[in-house]
Amino acid sequence: MTNIFDLPSSLPNKELFESLVSADNILIERIISTGQVTPPGDWYDQDKDEWVILLQGEAILAYADGSQTKLIVGDYLFIPAHQKHRVEYTSSQPPCIWLAVHSNMSKI
Repeated sequence: MTNIFDLPSSLPNKELFESLVSADNILIERIISTGQVTPPGDWYDQDKDEWVILLQGEAILAYADGSQTKLIVGDYLFIPAHQKHRVEYTSSQPPCIWLAVHSNMSKI
């Protein structure tokens, strides 16, 4: 058994992506962020829907339409496929722990 809140003793200077479950139409991953943000001018434009919950820390996501969403512990959201978004802020103390589900949600 593994605990979602157990962190490596030494965190790298980049986001850590850990696949927890992977199958044909689904990926469940833990993401650990320690202050990382999306590089200026870059946008995520994913082929699959994403449902994400912030389990620890604070974060801000921005969207191509100019809106932003601030996330605190327990906040979750659904990002449809091809909705351009970027990470504007992640806390480092404490590190952000995300649980993300990537899938074609209408096909589950």
